[in-house]
Amino acid sequence: MSAKSEETLAARISRVLADRIIAGDIEPGSRLRQDHVAAEFGASHVPVREAFRRLEAQGLAVSEPRRGVRVAAFDLEEVKEVAEMRAALEVLALRQAVPNLTAAILNAAEEATRAGDDSRDVRSWEEANRRFHRLIVAPCGMPRLLAAIDDLHAASARFLFSAWRSDWETRTDHDHRAILAALRRGNVDLACTTLAQHVRWIGHRPIAASNGRQRDAFAIVG
Repeated sequence: MSAKSEETLAARISRVLADRIIAGDIEPGSRLRQDHVAAEFGASHVPVREAFRRLEAQGLAVSEPRRGVRVAAFDLEEVKEVAEMRAALEVLALRQAVPNLTAAILNAAEEATRAGDDSRDVRSWEEANRRFHRLIVAPCGMPRLLAAIDDLHAASARFLFSAWRSDWETRTDHDHRAILAALRRGNVDLACTTLAQHVRWIGHRPIAASNGRQRDAFAIVG
């Protein structure tokens, strides 16, 4: 296998594993076994090791001496850090995006908000929520900034799925509507302030852990 094809395979493996980790299909602390992954994808250990390195770079996996690679755990402090980073970067992106926001973009963002309100499960809500946020910041035209925001949204999704994989609580997103109303009035400061407050809000609920005990779960729900 050529170096280029191994790199392509490594990217595919890391993407699939990342999706599983973010969705909670592979739980925090679970060991990622090189042999099992290689067998599943029909790959040698070289692209699998590279895939694991990519997961580590994303903060989704950790390598432990003599224990191999495991899915990274997270705690309230990490959730808070992601919320603060999202608030700072999304506000920066929104301010840069405002001159390029059109009525069509704002209407599409409103449709995404309605889709979120109508969601009956956490996955469809998260997709609609992410679509809203992406729509209002994408016109900033700053690809590195948008890539960083995308990574933070992936982390947010992981926290969310961990806390609300079942028993999703249907909600009406008043913040999204307030942000859109401010943007339509040209009140950029209010839109940015509301956005920052929105993504800083962290929900909490106790959930049953795999060992039968309860654990506290925290998630960014904006």
